[in-house]
Amino acid sequence: MLLRTAITTAVCLLSLTSILFVARLYRRDNPSTSAWVPSFSAHHRQPCPHALDWLLPPGLTYPIKYARRDIVVTPISDAKRLSVTELPAPLFPDFQSIDPTNPTDLQLDDCKDPLILAVTAPPNAPVDASHIIFGISTTLARLDGSIPSLLRWLPNTRAKLLVIAIKDDDVPEESKDRYHPADPKAISDLQDRMNTLGLDVTIVNPLSRHDFFSQRYFSLVRVMYEHRRATTQWISLIDDDTFFLSMPSLLEMLSKFDPQQQFYVGALSEDWWSVTRYGMMGFGGAGVFLSIALAEIVNSKYDECQERSHTSAGDIRLRECISWYTRTKLTNILDLHQIDIHNDLSGIYESGRRTLSLHHWKAGGPDGKGYPLQTMHLVADICGDCFLQRWQFGKDMILTNGFSIATYPGAGIKALDLEKMEETWDHPSKVDGSVNENGVDHSLGPVRPKLELGKDKIQYRLLESTRVNDTVRQWYFRAGGSGDHDSVLELAWMKSPEPASEPRPEAFNYTRLSTVAKKGRLMSD
Repeated sequence: MLLRTAITTAVCLLSLTSILFVARLYRRDNPSTSAWVPSFSAHHRQPCPHALDWLLPPGLTYPIKYARRDIVVTPISDAKRLSVTELPAPLFPDFQSIDPTNPTDLQLDDCKDPLILAVTAPPNAPVDASHIIFGISTTLARLDGSIPSLLRWLPNTRAKLLVIAIKDDDVPEESKDRYHPADPKAISDLQDRMNTLGLDVTIVNPLSRHDFFSQRYFSLVRVMYEHRRATTQWISLIDDDTFFLSMPSLLEMLSKFDPQQQFYVGALSEDWWSVTRYGMMGFGGAGVFLSIALAEIVNSKYDECQERSHTSAGDIRLRECISWYTRTKLTNILDLHQIDIHNDLSGIYESGRRTLSLHHWKAGGPDGKGYPLQTMHLVADICGDCFLQRWQFGKDMILTNGFSIATYPGAGIKALDLEKMEETWDHPSKVDGSVNENGVDHSLGPVRPKLELGKDKIQYRLLESTRVNDTVRQWYFRAGGSGDHDSVLELAWMKSPEPASEPRPEAFNYTRLSTVAKKGRLMSD
C-alpha cells in the first residue's frame, strides 16, 4: 500500500513538473514579457548527468573555475530590443573548479534549467537587398582573407558586390605604373569560389593602370554605376574590413530615404580631430551610400573630379566631387562606425546601442589581436538581431551577447548610468579651442568614466564560439590573478522548436544537449 502511494505521488509530481515546463516553454497565444521571463530560484540546484570532457575549447590551463547555462530563444514579432533588458534571477549557478584532464573530475555538480529568452526578429529572416551594389577597392589577397567576414552578412541577400582588385600595393618607386595587375586566372578562380558561397561578386581590374589608391576608390562610383540594374537604388562604398551586423537593420535605415532624390548617407569619424582635419564627410570604413540619383551626377562628373582632386584619400575625393557639383550634404548616421579610436573598445561593444557597421576590427584592442567579428557574430544565426544585445541578470551581471559578461562588485550596476558609453579607449587628440573636450561628444557621447578592471568591473571576454547544428556555444574567459585559477563561463544558444513540429519537452533535457555537443567536438578541437 505504501509503495503504491509513493508511486502515485511521484507520478503526480512528475506530471505537474511537465505541465509547468510545457506551459513556460510553449505559451504562444498571448505572449507578454512576464510570459517569457523565467522565475528561477537563486538557490536552485539541479545535478547534471553529462560529463565535461566535450564541453571546453582547447588551449586552457586546468584546473579552471567553470559554470554554464543553456538558452532557448523564442522570436516575438512585436518584441522590442531595449538598451538593456533586466531579468531578476542569476544567469549562472555557482562556479565549480574542474579539470577535464582528470577522469575523476568530469561531472558538474550544479546546473540550471534552460533559460527562455524572447528576441526581436526571426533568425535567418530572408532579406532582399537586390537594390544595393556594394563596392570595395583592395588587393586580391586581402579580398580572399575577407571572405569569412563577408559570409556573415552578405550571402544570399541578392545584393551585388563589385571589387576593384590588384595583385598588391608593393610597387617600385621607379615604376610608371601605380599597381601590379592581378593574374586573370587568380581573379577568375577567386570570383568563382566566392560565387559558390552565395556571394554575388564581380572582380575587375582598375579603370586605369595609372590610378593610385584614392583614384581607384573613387572610380568605384563609375564601376558600380555602369553595372547598375533596373532595380538598383543605392551604391555603397566600403572597405574590405567593413562589417554590417544586420542586413535587415541596414535595409530599414535606407528605407527612410528616397533614392530618387540626392542622398549622401554615411558617418563622421568618432574622432573629432579627424572631422576637423578631413571635413564633414562620410568616412569610408563605416560605409558610404549614394542614392542612384546622386550617383548619376557623380558619374557624369567623374573625369572632372578625377582631374581636379589631388587628395590621397578616396572618401575625401568623393566628398569633394559631391560638394563641387551638388548642394547635397552628408546625412550622418550615428549607427555606422568608422572606429578611428584605439586600444580597448569595450565601451563601444558593450554600449547596448543599435550598431549597423563596425570597421578596423581586424587589429587593435587591448591585446593588439583585434576583434574576431566573424566568430563573435555566430550567435546571430540563432537569435537574429541579438548580437551585442545586453541583458542584466540580478543586481550585478550584464551579458553583452557575443562580446563579454561583466559583473560589477561594490556599488553594483545601480551606480552606473547604462545609457552612457564607458570611455574605455585611449583619449583622442585634442582640438585646440574646441568645446568637444573628450573628442567624441558628437558621435559616442554621452560617455562615463572608465572603470578599473578587476576592482570596479570584472570582465569575461569571449574566448571562442562555434556552431553545431542548431546550437551556438560561446565561452567567455577571464584570466586568474595571482594564486587564482582562470575562469570560463559557457552559454549554449538554441532555437525554440517550430510550432508545426514541436517536440516533447524532453527535447531540451541535458541528455540531448550532451549528445549534440559530443557530435560537435571535432569542430571545436
